[in-house]
Amino acid sequence: MKQQLRPCLVAEALGTAMLVAFGTGAAVVNEQTHALGHGGVAAAFGLVIIIVIQSVGSVSGAHINPAVTLAFWAAGRFPGQRVLPYLGAQFAGALAGSGLVSLLATGDSTLGATLPAHSPSQALGIEVILTFWLMFVILRVTAGSKEEGLLAGVAIGATVGLDALVGGPLTGGSMNPARSLAPALLSGHLSTVWVYMVGPVAGALLAVVVNRLLQSSTSPASSACS
Repeated sequence: MKQQLRPCLVAEALGTAMLVAFGTGAAVVNEQTHALGHGGVAAAFGLVIIIVIQSVGSVSGAHINPAVTLAFWAAGRFPGQRVLPYLGAQFAGALAGSGLVSLLATGDSTLGATLPAHSPSQALGIEVILTFWLMFVILRVTAGSKEEGLLAGVAIGATVGLDALVGGPLTGGSMNPARSLAPALLSGHLSTVWVYMVGPVAGALLAVVVNRLLQSSTSPASSACS
């Protein structure tokens, strides 16, 4: 049964705001206090993903990531007419979450913006790989665009945490255009933001292609918001 669009958009905005507020908030806290360490920041991203999936997954599917929404659409699991509204809600939520983080940050803070440690081309390749594995896991552990169920949520959250743990020192471990664009806009670090728009989308779409090679003839279940 098709879910009304408004609650889906509210859920996507709230979920993305929570992701950015707690994920980049952890990065800012560590920047100021060094209390969490890189592993703590990575864990914060993984944990908040699990929490968001469990809290709003039954409403909107808890995409909370434009690359995920585009990949679900490309995979035939999400209706095209809802793609742009979802993306708008996700970017709006990310901006709200980053705005909250700015309240506790110092004036010179990057607000948890994702910045390449080396060249933009290297960061682009790494973001493609990180997002590929994230989207591949999402496609394999869900029956559609609804990320519901504790085990699915834990698998997805663990993948985000692992990607952030390994890729964070090199690229910031974004895997999410909304997560990167919001702090970049508010902190003014926009020179390489294109890396985090292109890389995650390319990686997510690549995961769709690879997943199709593994699929049976059984069609996945549709989303509550289909």
